[in-house]
Amino acid sequence: MKKLMLGNEAFARGLYEAGVTVVSSYPGTPSTEITEYAAKYDDIYAEWAPNEKVAAETAIGASIAGARSFCGMKHVGLNVAADPLFTFSYSGVNGGMVLAVADDPGMHSSQNEQDSRHYAIAAKVPMLEPSDSAEVRDFVKAAYDISEEFDTPVIVRMCTRVAHSQSAVELFDREERPLKDYVKCPQKYVMMPAYARPRHVVVEERTAKLTTYAETSPLNRVIENNTDIGIITSGICFQYAREAMGDKASYLKLGMVNPFPVELIKDFCARHKTVYVIEELDDIIETHCKKLGLNVIGKELFGFIGEFSQAVVAEKLLGVKNEVMTFPENVPVRPPVMCAGCPHRGLFYCLSKNKVTVSGDIGCYTLGASAPLNAMDTTICMGASVSALHGFNKARGESAEKSAVAVIGDSTFMHSGITGLVNIAYNATNSTVIILDNSITGMTGHQQNPTTGKNLKGDPAAAVNLEELCHAVGIKRVVVVDPYDLAQTEAAIKEELAAPEPSVIISRRPCALLKYVKHEAPLKVDESKCVGCKMCLKLGCPAISVRNGKCVIDHTQCVGCGICTEVCKPKAIVK
Repeated sequence: MKKLMLGNEAFARGLYEAGVTVVSSYPGTPSTEITEYAAKYDDIYAEWAPNEKVAAETAIGASIAGARSFCGMKHVGLNVAADPLFTFSYSGVNGGMVLAVADDPGMHSSQNEQDSRHYAIAAKVPMLEPSDSAEVRDFVKAAYDISEEFDTPVIVRMCTRVAHSQSAVELFDREERPLKDYVKCPQKYVMMPAYARPRHVVVEERTAKLTTYAETSPLNRVIENNTDIGIITSGICFQYAREAMGDKASYLKLGMVNPFPVELIKDFCARHKTVYVIEELDDIIETHCKKLGLNVIGKELFGFIGEFSQAVVAEKLLGVKNEVMTFPENVPVRPPVMCAGCPHRGLFYCLSKNKVTVSGDIGCYTLGASAPLNAMDTTICMGASVSALHGFNKARGESAEKSAVAVIGDSTFMHSGITGLVNIAYNATNSTVIILDNSITGMTGHQQNPTTGKNLKGDPAAAVNLEELCHAVGIKRVVVVDPYDLAQTEAAIKEELAAPEPSVIISRRPCALLKYVKHEAPLKVDESKCVGCKMCLKLGCPAISVRNGKCVIDHTQCVGCGICTEVCKPKAIVK
């Protein structure tokens, strides 16, 4: 039986068929759906962990216990999980352990464009890279076999286009894997220096064996067409090249992108007059080829930035440009905005109105940086808002403490904001941190987190009490506000910024898109009172526009949150 599957759904199917029993991940686009689909299989225990480090450590523990385990994340999540990964590379596995990392060339939903292949090289672990959904399922199963045969964790590298595109996948039965025995072995699993030194020797020997394996592995395959043009590629770039070039070129498709084969690549280059390397982001394959003394053409033609496509390959290799139709009119740009009724809008309006410097974080609320709110000054990485505010205030002193805040979502706070808050309390800056508690993990698609009281499957779970947590780490001043109440919110911001000690404001209102949230009736405009002042437009609400000099509210978008009534001085917006 075959089924049309997203790459991420096929990944979950591979986990199921490979006999995986423990899955722990942190949601991050474009990897999120792997774990959501895995949770639908009753044979797999699946969970959302507070962050990627915890997820990786959970999967490592399950592997040591003898189970086949998995953790998934996006590329920047691997930065967080790198600490346990690098050391578990030395320890090796008991049950097979696979880590999925989803890169995001083009930065569709990410703050950088890093290439995760560097991590596989640095951690000295094998990495596989599929190019469609069918290969995803096959490569996942192969990854577990490699993991157990070579005593190593294995990374499977996805990317946005493979994760979120569909192709046919043949379904097979689950291969039940009995729990392996756990045998106490400190020399293998206790990585203090005396035991880690000999394990490094094992790792280098393992890399040599994996390099030999790569020479004949079916994961790496040659498609011969002619000897004029050869293309060495991997992942989604193979699809681009094959569609653009067809039979005009031969292909060496590398399914294992660490370690690379040597003789296989040399032989391929020797048989072809001109060899191109096509790879998105960094020159990993190209560098390997050039270290072997091979004359290949790569980044001087294709560059290091963004996604490729069939059109890009055809233009670079054949000089063929696709004909395109252009629209002659000047169409206004439509940047993403916070939804109508978003609870973050009222808070950001108050921050912008009071010209507060905002140390921002990762999530829906990053959209507060855009016009017309313009209410965010920095965004670095998960949790950085809190720690960066502390450093900012330490550098600039009392004047900054009275005019700067950090904003961080509830899920992001649980991910990596708590330790930053501990630092504020411990090392004493009069910093004000605002936790935007919208009762869900918003931007990645409404996943539960440790503050919501539900687990991945929606079952009741322990819920972290944010107020008590903040008190416990040493913050005495904790106040809760409703961001729909602009007067209350603005008063709290002013009061806490003026306070001579660290404080936390919890801006609490559920995400407007949650199914259980009951909305008020859409608001209306009394045109006789509207003076066209456009104050309501400063909220950046997509339900509000101006037509013929008068405010207009789109009743299909408006959820009746009411914050526009608070900024409309003529009181022209009514229920």
